[in-house]
Amino acid sequence: MIFFTRKGLLVSLVLLLPVLTFAQTTLNGSNGNAIPIAVPSLTISPDSRSGAMGDAGVALSPDVNANYWNPSKLAFIPDNDVVGVSYSPWLRNLAPDISLSYLSFAHKLDDRNTIGASLRYFNIGTVQQTGNENEQLGNFTPSELAFDVSLARKFGDDFSLGLTLRYIHSNISDGSASTPTQGAGNAVAADVSAYYTKPDGNGNIFSLGGDISNIGSKVSYSTSGPAEYLPTNLRVGAANTWALDDLSTLTLTADINKLLVPSNPNSDVSVPAGIFQSFSDVGAAEEFKEIYYSVGGEFWYNQVFALRSGYYFENNAVGGRHYLTLGVGFKYSDFGFDFSYLAASQQNSPLANTLRFSLTASFGGTK
Repeated sequence: MIFFTRKGLLVSLVLLLPVLTFAQTTLNGSNGNAIPIAVPSLTISPDSRSGAMGDAGVALSPDVNANYWNPSKLAFIPDNDVVGVSYSPWLRNLAPDISLSYLSFAHKLDDRNTIGASLRYFNIGTVQQTGNENEQLGNFTPSELAFDVSLARKFGDDFSLGLTLRYIHSNISDGSASTPTQGAGNAVAADVSAYYTKPDGNGNIFSLGGDISNIGSKVSYSTSGPAEYLPTNLRVGAANTWALDDLSTLTLTADINKLLVPSNPNSDVSVPAGIFQSFSDVGAAEEFKEIYYSVGGEFWYNQVFALRSGYYFENNAVGGRHYLTLGVGFKYSDFGFDFSYLAASQQNSPLANTLRFSLTASFGGTK
């Protein structure tokens, strides 16, 4: 077996696939009631701006982290080239060395077309491997990685569409002597997205966004076990920005999300069938419980200093994550720094006191 052996945390990652699935699901902070999925790190918000606004971002004003939230927004970025990097120590209450790193880039080809790319790396920390006879098999560092490329195109002045292709590598077992049939899982996936934004000419902007992410192949960690669904997710939202005066703006935004995978962990239908099944496989009342909500606000002063806050809610029956988020942002010339703090209950959530840090840089002028 493989064990996490720090701070009393004992999590089996292999041998029994249901146990593996449970261990993976809880890595994103959900409880044991969460819908089982593979590679749950894909559902973790990587950047500090949206992380400070209750993990809402599908309709926010465009920035380089649109690669994650809604790639179609990249068509509206003002700068020719933007790069961003984010880092978050993750589940610090459980282990000191789990982290999420995220690198994103966007390049404007012309007035209508923009390409983007991002790389996310989820480090699950060092694991001490122990065999069936308690023999020491050395240390192993499980991890999950995703690399994607996107194309966003404007259609008119107010609307854009986006397409993303993604490669996913989930390496949570090294196939040691104690687990010879276990190994890394690989998958490919795609996102489709849309964005509508309408300024009124007086500094006020209304926006709508939608994104279906991780439509792709199932992931298998075993030569003989069943394959697991990726976290295919539907995200839709709206945002409105008001110009309070010549120097200040206020933005309010809200997202709703739903996993498009079967609620039954034993379901073995195809990915397209699973997407359609996810809307009706547990009854209307239970389906509404599977929707989770994010709301947030952002106040900018002189486009130099920002204050942010938000709230995230997920029903206890399907994961139980609910928390307040806070954050700040600073801009100087072509550089930006953002910070967020997740204020969850210390007793009830392994996500309590989660921090995120983000840096962005713009270069190459504007088109």
